[in-house]
Parts: sequence; structure tokens; C-alpha cells
Amino acid sequence: MEDVDPEISLLGGWLPLTVEIVTVAVLVAVVWRTGRRWWLLWMPVAAALGVVVAATARWFVNHQGLASDVTPLPLWLWSALFVAAIALVVLGWRGSRWWRRGLSILLVPLTFACVALTLNQWVGYYPSAQVAWAAATGHAVPGQVDAPDLPDLRDTGMSTGRVVPVDIPATASGFEHRTEYVYLPPAWFVGDTPPRLPVLMMIGGEFNTAADWIRTGNASETADAYARAHGGQAPILVFADAGGSFDNDTECVDGLRGNAASHLVDDVRPYVVSEFGASPDPANWGVVGWSMGGTCAVDLTVMHPDLFTTFEDIAGDVAPTAGTEEQTLARLYGGDTALRGRFDPTMAMSRHGPYAGVAGWFQVAHGSDEATAAERLCTTATSAGIECTVHVSNGRHTWQFAARAFADALPWLAARIHTPTAAS
Repeated sequence: MEDVDPEISLLGGWLPLTVEIVTVAVLVAVVWRTGRRWWLLWMPVAAALGVVVAATARWFVNHQGLASDVTPLPLWLWSALFVAAIALVVLGWRGSRWWRRGLSILLVPLTFACVALTLNQWVGYYPSAQVAWAAATGHAVPGQVDAPDLPDLRDTGMSTGRVVPVDIPATASGFEHRTEYVYLPPAWFVGDTPPRLPVLMMIGGEFNTAADWIRTGNASETADAYARAHGGQAPILVFADAGGSFDNDTECVDGLRGNAASHLVDDVRPYVVSEFGASPDPANWGVVGWSMGGTCAVDLTVMHPDLFTTFEDIAGDVAPTAGTEEQTLARLYGGDTALRGRFDPTMAMSRHGPYAGVAGWFQVAHGSDEATAAERLCTTATSAGIECTVHVSNGRHTWQFAARAFADALPWLAARIHTPTAAS
């Protein structure tokens, strides 16, 4: 059996704590010196610069609507120390000994590392150093194989699924996207030709890559676990790119930031059917999304019940949101209120009228704004004939919450989209 190195957690444990302890020790060594001018002038100047820049950054994040949860105080404390560390290099350089100059330079990357670690702990983007390294270096995702290798894997007794990177032509949408991925369960490899399996389209958050659901959301591992318990049967998962770049918050609409909705509906879905033999039946298709992707999951389903009939919305908003209402209208729709109305799920349900055979699962954290949004949407959906439930659990707006929510809902999702049962 291949040895697997234990993962080094970035969300807690010895590594983040060690970095913080070393940073504090270096900070003390840098600032601890004699001289009235140092303590009465340069130290207050460095501290003031740090506080002003950190406060400005906090205001910007809140004003631009970039954070769903309240940002943690340690993030801004480390941000202030990072800016102050840069100032200390300049202000304390003259007259300092060589070793203190070296430590002051070292303090800059150390405080930046503390900012990055605290930010990551807040959103849960990289659970371990190994995942962060794999993403930074473009390493293959777990279980990855190239499409030309798939025929050689047929009828080889696959115990786990495989993930195939794909470059889907954006013929219909013209949307510039990155590499997308398709998870094929063990059942897909049985027989001479692939079976007509159901599909779940997986969409990530506002800041994302298509691989996030695999690396951080553990979606392929969750699907493998389901397959092991069901004789190799599980849905196909397609990890779609709804952003085109890491920080392009499209909210899965067609607008100023690209034709994301058209890409998902008119490029991705037909491609998976034609290239992997997936079922084209809308009863066999669902959408799963977290944060921005949760909003997308509802929107795509209520706008296209002829293509998708099942959704899981994990901590999504009540409608596509990119800041305040005014900012959203300008950023996503270029001020076009009619276009905004087209992609508002509540208005879409009102236009459509009664639905048949459509169902949804909302999963949110206790006391969150997203919980209020889920209750509102579920009430509207129920009145429109959509079966839905709201599941409330402990947690924050992190990828770890999303991973648990997908694992919670997968048995329901698989049943809803008619995943085959294992042959007896």
C-alpha cells in the first residue's frame, strides 16, 4: 500500500500556531530598543500607519460587499501589523545593527503569512498545506486521468471514480472559462459503453476555481463513499467554471461579467451528455452550489426546469448579489433592471407559474443571513409547487460547511435524480 504523508492542517494545529509565535518573537526583537525618539515618534508612526491601512481595508471589504460573514478581528490586527512591519523596516533602518535589520526584513513576510493564515482559517479555502501546494503548483486533482485513457479503464473493476479535466467549447455562450472537471463513478466504467447516468452540476463560491469542490469540498471523495455503499453507483459530477477567473463574481447570470448562465446551460450540459453518455432527461439532472453557487443552483433550476429538476442551495443568497442592490445592478447588469428581473429567482418562479417534479434542499448555518434567504425562497418555491426543505446546522460560511452539507444531501440528491441501484 502506498504511504500517504499526514496532512498538515492550515485551519489549526501546530503550523499556524508556530508561525504566530515566531512572528511575535521577531516583532519583540525588532521593536525592543532604547531611545526616546524611537518610542515617542517612530513606533507611533508605524502603528498609526498600520491601523489606518487596516481600517481602510476593512471599510473597503464591507463597502464592496466582499464578505458574507463578519470579518474576524485577528485578520485586521495581523493586517495592521503587516503594514507596521513594512514601516519599521524603513523607520528603524538607520542606526540599527545588522541583525535587527535582518529581523525587521524577516518580519514582513512573517506578518503577511499570519494575515494569509487567518484569512484562510476564516473561509476554510485550503484545509491543509498539501492542498494549498497542489493548487498553487497546478498539481492534478485526486483521481485525475486524461480523457484518452478512459477506454483502457473499462471493465477493470474500478473501486473508485476518476476525474477528467475537460476544455468545453463555449460555442453557444462565448464565455471565457478555465479547465473544468467531470467525475465518473465506478459504474460508468462497467460494460462496453457508458450507462446513461444522472448528473449533478457542482458550482463553487464567489472566489473560485472549478477544482475547489474536489480539492476543498471533498466532493469526489464523498461520491466515492456513496458509490462504495451502492455497488459502484453514483451520479456523474461536473465541476463547472461559473467565473472564468478567480475573482470574477458572475453570480451565474448573463451580463457585464460574461455569459455564465449560457455557458452552464448551453455549453456544459450538452457537452456532458454528448461526451460522457450522460442522461439528457431533466429528471436526471440537478445543481449543487455553495455561497454564490447556491444562488446559482436555485436560479438555474427555477429558470430551466426543462433542464434541471433538483437543486441543493448551500448558504446562497436570496438573489444574485454582488454588493448592495445598487452595486449589483451596476456590476452584473449594467443598470438593466429588466435583465436583473430575468435572473431573480423569486420573479422567475412568479413568471413560470406552477412547477411539477422540481425539488430543492437548502442548507444554512444557524442565525445567518443566508438562513433568512433560504426561508424566504423556500416559502416562495412551495407556493409555486416546488418541494423544498430548509436544513439548519452549526457552522460558518466556510468550505468545510459546504463539504458537510453536500455529504448530508447526497443520498437525497442521488435518489431525486434517479441514480441506479446496485444490481443484485
